Order: sequence, then C-alpha cells, then structure tokens
Amino acid sequence: LYVTARGLTTSFVPYRGEGFEVDLDLTRLRAQITTAGAVEHVPFASISVAAFHDAVLAAMGAVGMPVTIHPVPSEIADATPFPDDTDERVVDPDHAVALWRALVQAHRVFTEFRAGFLGKVSPVHLFWGAFDLAVTRFSGRPAPPHPGGLPNFPDAVAREAYSHEVTSLGFWPGNRESPTPIFYAYAYPMPGGFADASVEPDEAFWLDALGEFALPYDAVQAADDPDAALLAFARSTHAAAADLAGWERSALESSDPHPATWWHRNG
Repeated sequence: LYVTARGLTTSFVPYRGEGFEVDLDLTRLRAQITTAGAVEHVPFASISVAAFHDAVLAAMGAVGMPVTIHPVPSEIADATPFPDDTDERVVDPDHAVALWRALVQAHRVFTEFRAGFLGKVSPVHLFWGAFDLAVTRFSGRPAPPHPGGLPNFPDAVAREAYSHEVTSLGFWPGNRESPTPIFYAYAYPMPGGFADASVEPDEAFWLDALGEFALPYDAVQAADDPDAALLAFARSTHAAAADLAGWERSALESSDPHPATWWHRNG
C-alpha cells in the first residue's frame, strides 16, 4: 500500500483491460473502490474483519470486477482467516488519524532519503502483513537464498524479495504485544560487525532478537530537529551496512541528488 493525502491506497490495479484502486480513508474511516465508471464505499469504523472482508468483495462485484483473495493474514502467526474473524472491531478515529499523520511524516523523510540513492530502490510503501512503512536499497549483487520460515508467508516470496543484497529502513507503529512505535534498519544478508557499528542518533540501539537497529518514534518526535534525527539514523545505518558489505557506494549514492544547477538545466 502507498500513503495518500487521506490514508492508504493500493494504487491502480489492472483488471481485464480496465482497472481499479482501493483507498483506505483513515480520516473518514471508510474504504473507497474506484473504477472508470463507478465508486463504492465500505465503512470500517465499527465492523468485524469478516464483515469488512465480505463487504469489500461484494463492492468489487458491484463495480463489475469480482475478485478473490487469499483469506489468511500474512506474516502473522496463528492468524485467523478473514471470514472466521467475526468479533466486532471499533476503530478510534483519533488513533486512525494519528497513525495517518505519523505515516505522512515518515513517508516525507523516507522520500528524501530515497532520493540520495542512484541504484535500484523500492518505493516508500506499507507492507500490509507486518504493517510497516519501508524503503529498501539494493546493491545489485545477488544474495544467498533467504531461509524463509516467516509465518503464513510463502518461502518463495521471501526468497524473491531478498534475491539481492539490501539495506532497508522502516517505521513500525507497534502492536498489542509491543506497543512502542519504532523506526528500524537492517541489512540482508547481515554483514559481520553490523551489530557493533556506530550509528546515529544516540537513542538508536541494536535489537538482537530481530537483527536490526531501532530508534524509538518518541525520540524522533522529541528531537530538536526530527527530520535531521531520522535522516541521521537512515544514513548512518545504511552506511555502516554498505561499508561492511563492500557495496560500491560511490556509484550507487549521491549526497546531492538535485544540486543547485539542476533547476537551471531542466527549468
């Protein structure tokens, strides 16, 4: 999913010569399904997962684009299939807006960080399984096959995702078991010495259980310059991993992707 001015979107999805997009409006607590000739809305302020699942599929049929989806949540251990999750869920509108605002701010800084990489780099996007916003840089060199083993996640997908060396930066809003939101950074494969690398800012720390660096969201929020604190975390963790792994950084990175002369050349 991708961050929008009101929430999240699938972006355009081709469908039999046409296409649709699904927007999750976190300010109005509703999903909007849009095609060239129709719009359907599905509220989700107070509804069970099963009812929302059924309503979305019904709305897709109403716009003339019936679909089926894999009904088990990805990357969640012991997950309940959507049609069986019948407990009513109440969405706190203030929490939904707070999440959206956090995603907007993280997306903005992640985009600036992304602009400094000249090699292959992912969009800034939200993984709907682990529910984290991330941006990933690729060295261009093949990586060892990923071991797989992620809950409710095909090993073939994991191996494709990590087919080449990466460093990745993300924002995770927390969950019931670990409610503290964090920014994180990791590398695959993890180069030797990465856990002992010196990174910024001082509040960043190593999470041994996950094999990644973490920076509390609260520490960024409280910083004198939150953008600078988050960019320092992004750049220092990437630099540490890329240096230890021997990436050709001079060919892959730019410290000034849009220099002062860019406007004169292109404007």
